[in-house]
Amino acid sequence: MKRVLIATEKPFAHSALSKISEVIRQSGYELHLLEKYQSKTELLEAVKSAEALIVRSDIVDREVLDAATDLKIVVRAGAGYDNVDTAYAKEKSVVVMNTPGQNSNAVAELAIGLAIYGIREFFSGKSGGELRGRTLGLHGYGYVARNVHRIARAFGMRVIVYTRYSKAQATSEGLEVASSLEELYALSDVVSIHVPARGEHLKSVSMDVLKHLKENAIIVNTARKEVIHEEDLCAFMEERTDVKYLSDITPDCAAVFAEKFAGRYYFTPKKIGAQTEEANTNAGVAAAEQIVSFFENDDRSFQVNK
Repeated sequence: MKRVLIATEKPFAHSALSKISEVIRQSGYELHLLEKYQSKTELLEAVKSAEALIVRSDIVDREVLDAATDLKIVVRAGAGYDNVDTAYAKEKSVVVMNTPGQNSNAVAELAIGLAIYGIREFFSGKSGGELRGRTLGLHGYGYVARNVHRIARAFGMRVIVYTRYSKAQATSEGLEVASSLEELYALSDVVSIHVPARGEHLKSVSMDVLKHLKENAIIVNTARKEVIHEEDLCAFMEERTDVKYLSDITPDCAAVFAEKFAGRYYFTPKKIGAQTEEANTNAGVAAAEQIVSFFENDDRSFQVNK
């Protein structure tokens, strides 16, 4: 009997967990839960006998992988997987997967919500603006950005995109594709960031790009803090007092924002893009189904450490 561990410091919604459990148990597998754990020691103990592991934002590093001597597969219930040491997992012959697209609508709705919050002056009572007729620039065009595009069109926004890898997809949907990141930022009233925290995207939102932003622009980041060059962002916002920055990731330079940029930024208390019951269910069930498919059919369709 395969042993599956769900280790989540931030637990799945109850209804989501019920459906995840059903998939695992109907396959004849043994399910173990580690929720709201307080120390890494608890996780290290729990993974010792696990053959499959489902996590959310939980850190799966070398120490965890070394402790999990029977582990065959880790599935990150969500799109981003920078919390898993994929290279070391490959060395240990552990397959790592994610569940792309399952949280995308939830994150997209948050991105639009943050844009509204920013343009309406943080609901402070000051006279704000409207999204209709304004230009939304999508920095990246993956699953989340495509949902942002869908929602933004309903608001009557003009949507443009900069992407190196999904140009054909964007063009086929009638999107205007900017020739450079600098052009995207120069044309956009609202920029919504949707790129992973790896490779060329790390610190890609730098002064070289930011200096092209339109007057009174709003930056929305529901991706990762690592895609922002934080020193440049702080320096830029000090120069450009018209720009707002909203995110569901608190930056390392949050103290600078609090000291210098009051009324021009907002950070959610924790990362909440995927924190909906629907997203919980979609990602969690997908993770469970991928584990079953892997063990029963050697299906590695969503492997990210090939």
